[in-house]
Amino acid sequence: MTSEETDEKVRQLTLIADKERELEDAQENYQQITAWIEQQPISSENRIATDLSKEFNMSLTDAKKSFEQFPPDYSIEGKNIPLLVKDLRMFRRTLKGEHKKQFTSGIETLVGAYSNHLSSCIKSIYWLEPYEIPLKKMGFKEPDLKKLHAIKSGGSRRNIVETICKYWEAELDRKEVPYNSDYSTLSKTMKKSKRKFREILKGHRNTSPISKQIDNEIIKSVCNAPGITCRQILDRLPPKLQRRASPQIVSKSASRLNIAIYEEQYFKLPDMIKKDVYSYTAAFIDSDGYITMDTNYSPRVGLVATGNRGKAFLTELQKSLGIGRLVLDEKSPQNTRPVNRLNFYSQGQITELLTKCRPHLRMKGPQADLLLELIRIKKNYKKSDWAKERYGEIFKLMKWNNHGENPNFDWSRYEIDVENVSKLELNCKMPVMDDLEGIKKDVDDAIDDLEEVAEGHELSDEDWESVDDASDYLFEHKVKNYG
Repeated sequence: MTSEETDEKVRQLTLIADKERELEDAQENYQQITAWIEQQPISSENRIATDLSKEFNMSLTDAKKSFEQFPPDYSIEGKNIPLLVKDLRMFRRTLKGEHKKQFTSGIETLVGAYSNHLSSCIKSIYWLEPYEIPLKKMGFKEPDLKKLHAIKSGGSRRNIVETICKYWEAELDRKEVPYNSDYSTLSKTMKKSKRKFREILKGHRNTSPISKQIDNEIIKSVCNAPGITCRQILDRLPPKLQRRASPQIVSKSASRLNIAIYEEQYFKLPDMIKKDVYSYTAAFIDSDGYITMDTNYSPRVGLVATGNRGKAFLTELQKSLGIGRLVLDEKSPQNTRPVNRLNFYSQGQITELLTKCRPHLRMKGPQADLLLELIRIKKNYKKSDWAKERYGEIFKLMKWNNHGENPNFDWSRYEIDVENVSKLELNCKMPVMDDLEGIKKDVDDAIDDLEEVAEGHELSDEDWESVDDASDYLFEHKVKNYG
């Protein structure tokens, strides 16, 4: 290494060390500021920001940025989580057995995530965080926390804390008295404190920026009326916001808010399309999709959606996935809304899709495993003695998994023995193919070692041909014996 290269490496290491020190200093400074804010008495935010700027020698703008921002809305397709959980629990009543258990587990996961989100919302209200325990007993929704976060007045903050503390004190005192007149008086005090808390929140007007209010109204309009037009969105805005909006503003907001515009109609797409496209696709496959194969043993995967909303969803989903073939506006057998499909025919695309979706599939996981096994056999082992027989077994298993709960399905049409079809799962060739590929790797490694040894000796062309013939025989002999 030359001296110039050495100097450059030293310079880079010095820059990295300086950057690490800057990050450590920034983290330490942040912790000091947070600790200082938590120690301040309840006061107006402007006063605290002014004192903070003096204490840490920073600008007033930077001081205001030090206060925690309220977390973004937690919703799915514009629906808040409590309403969504209620709908999911109603749907759960239609399920039975293992499907119901899996659905319940999913609901519990969603409730836990939302609980953590609410705790983060309370934490962002630094002046109210010490009173988290009684606050949770007052009864609130996420928009209520947003209102509390927006309160900047010291008097309003003190009024809220005093109301919460009255409730808390009455509750603690009530635990120590028997059920008598004192118990009744304390219960009334708790009830009045709760009512006063609700009145304070109700009287607090929305102080969020106009742009944020417009965004919220756009989302609400699109979620309540999928397929709405730009003009209809503008007409539904409150007069105060209508004066500040325009078609251009609505269009730009739609792009930023993950709202799809298709043929001048607006549709709110699930945020999961952008955040975790394969998780969303797996859920779509479980509910409105299919995983199957035709009588020629060709793999097929598809998603189905109706109407313009479904067309917008599938169009955006194809863009996010980068694969698949769209078939739009098919006539439905019942002459209802047009049917739209996103189909996957290529073995490579299906392998990519199912491999990434498999961890998220809840209902059609077995069908995905069968199709991945089928494609792997077709790609690498179609000349094996057991390949064609396994094609037929996979076909029967696919029919069984897709139609096993249909009492009217004609199993004799495909020569399927209902009593014994599930036993075909024991013939899965995935372990066989894993072992065969391991054997091939061992043979290839042995050949490489042999060639390295032979390179140090003078071998004739006939000798090299003998080496190749021996390696081919070795592999074929091992595979044959294994099979």
